[in-house]
Amino acid sequence: MANPDHRHYLQLALAEASLSYDEGGLPIGAVMTENGQLVAVGHNQRVQNGDPTAHGEMDCLRKAGRRPHYRNTTLYTTLSPCMMCAGTIVQFGIPTVVIGENESFKGNIQFLKAHGVEVLLMDDAGCKALMQKFICEKPDLWDEDIAGRDQV
Repeated sequence: MANPDHRHYLQLALAEASLSYDEGGLPIGAVMTENGQLVAVGHNQRVQNGDPTAHGEMDCLRKAGRRPHYRNTTLYTTLSPCMMCAGTIVQFGIPTVVIGENESFKGNIQFLKAHGVEVLLMDDAGCKALMQKFICEKPDLWDEDIAGRDQV
């Protein structure tokens, strides 16, 4: 059974994803905790800022600011991380990633695991529903975000 805190923080990430959706962006949200305490929240802002690197995880990490280390952190994300975000997770040594869903985008779970990251896939219905709604409404924007790759 999932840690109740995991569900709580994943719901905060989903609220961030909904905020991005409401702003006309991709509905992907992220939350970082350290020792079980909230550090930062973020959401995908590629469309809003015209920045191709402004993924939800990257926005969250930027908002967390400089840190001496990431040993006791957990990153929550509504969607399985792309290679850019997975590489950043590995680069910073974030030990645990909690993922809302990976049906809409397979992402790079195996890459994370191969580099020692503990990955918890929550298979969250709310994360899936929001992402599927977005993909149906804005398939061209979704295709742009995944660079035209067939990842499903």
